[in-house]
Amino acid sequence: MFYDRAKIYIRGGDGGAGVVSFRREKYVTLGGPNGGDGGHGGHILLEADEGLRTLADFRYRRHYRAERGEHGQGKDRHGKNAPHLVLRVPAGTVARDENTGELIADLTRHQQSVIAARGGRGGRGNARFISNKNKAPTTAENGEPGQERWLLLELKLLADVGLVGLPNAGKSTLIARVSAARPKIADYPFTTLTPQLGVVPTDEDGFVMADIPGLIAGAHSGAGLGHEFLRHVERTRLLVHVLDMAGTEQNDPLTNLAVINEELRLHSPELAARPMLIAANKMDADGAAENLRRLREAEGDTYEIFPLSALTGEGIRPLIRRLAALLPLLPAAGGPEVAESGHRLVRAAAAERFNVTRTDEIFVLSGAEIERHAAMARLDTDGGLRRFQNIMKVMGVDEALRAAGVSPGDQVLVGELRLEWTE
Repeated sequence: MFYDRAKIYIRGGDGGAGVVSFRREKYVTLGGPNGGDGGHGGHILLEADEGLRTLADFRYRRHYRAERGEHGQGKDRHGKNAPHLVLRVPAGTVARDENTGELIADLTRHQQSVIAARGGRGGRGNARFISNKNKAPTTAENGEPGQERWLLLELKLLADVGLVGLPNAGKSTLIARVSAARPKIADYPFTTLTPQLGVVPTDEDGFVMADIPGLIAGAHSGAGLGHEFLRHVERTRLLVHVLDMAGTEQNDPLTNLAVINEELRLHSPELAARPMLIAANKMDADGAAENLRRLREAEGDTYEIFPLSALTGEGIRPLIRRLAALLPLLPAAGGPEVAESGHRLVRAAAAERFNVTRTDEIFVLSGAEIERHAAMARLDTDGGLRRFQNIMKVMGVDEALRAAGVSPGDQVLVGELRLEWTE
């Protein structure tokens, strides 16, 4: 089956915890702290693989977690970093955060990769907190939690030429004639239900042609699975509109041309402005010559028209030669712009450090930074508790809670920590 959409849950590995440990050897007095750091959790990466064609691998398994880092140990032994988890997707896959709509990745090249969920850093052991004022710190950190999110994966086929047209216009017959693709071919509309790719051989390297299932009026708003089909045309550099020249008054080629062009325009003005050739198909049928004359009179100055018969193969070679000559002159289409290095340029926006909300005498502190500090705090030691209190004070949490009306005995919730406020 051809699956071009998937929804998956991913979570980077948690960092390993740092350890509280002191050097204890015979004849060594005041040995000092030697607690090692925890290892970093593994990232989850998306990597493009040109050998894949669908997102079927994510059909039945939807949850992915990277391994956590090892905990630190005494004698200054640091925990081992966890390996990264690589999820391979077809080239042409776009990944977005389901909750925010943020574009995470647009992978268009083989082995291009991006970190989709970061692993947490390892917590520091007590050897990291030694100072002139504190020679024997009992402070250590838990590992940072890994990043988690729901991802929406969407595949947009990568092809040089896209075949568009109404159902039963002969697109599948044409791609089967010029390539090794073998789509289902029958004499009824919507025979092709999934996009088909075929490599068209030429005197040079050849090019990739995509057979996009038939579009109908209203496709831009989803009619006839229009959204499912139209997005696969977005990355093509050149469009070939396959017209049924054996049309009747109810199936007029000129009207059909206008219908598809309007659907392309309504879906994306940029797509409608893409170079297009017309393949005037079924020229072996009765009435095709008269329809070709009308088409040339109406559109001959706008489009290059190639009369042909995909069934018999007549007239196909001139079209293929023209496509091969045009493609080197056209830039790559589709996808957000990226820098020459291949990395996307984004502008970072400063997020709020924390927010205070009140519900039934419980004050809730939320925000990525304060929740991260809470998750990494070791409150089972005096040193860890004092450090977390100092962090909250420096961040301005104490002042914000007082301004919100906190009083002794009130509960303060930070992530999974429930604290009681005292002055």
